[in-house]
Amino acid sequence: QVQLIESGGGLVQAGGSLRLSCTSSGRGSAAMGWFRQVPEKEREFVAGVSRGGGATYYSNSVKGRFTVSKDNAKNTMYLQMDNLKPSDTAVYYCAANPRLISYSTYEDEYDTWGRGTQVTVSS
Repeated sequence: QVQLIESGGGLVQAGGSLRLSCTSSGRGSAAMGWFRQVPEKEREFVAGVSRGGGATYYSNSVKGRFTVSKDNAKNTMYLQMDNLKPSDTAVYYCAANPRLISYSTYEDEYDTWGRGTQVTVSS
């Protein structure tokens, strides 16, 4: 069974940067996405990248500050987060579906999920 493992979360001051990584234990490429969740709220889409890595999409709340990319040779997706805000505090999850060609903003279209990594931005 394919597993996704996130890393790179932590505590950072507002205006700072973090880079999250999501490494897949499977072979082959997949459309992938980043989602985040805070307590008592639904998980929300953050960013997505197509199977080949050439197409990306962002939620309005992170556009211009976050950059998603993937290295298919390393089976790894990244989320570069710059100019972080306290409102970015959440558990960040990566997701994948090898049957998808493009990204999706809907969590139901992903069939594999990581366990999440905590990002905390202090003011």
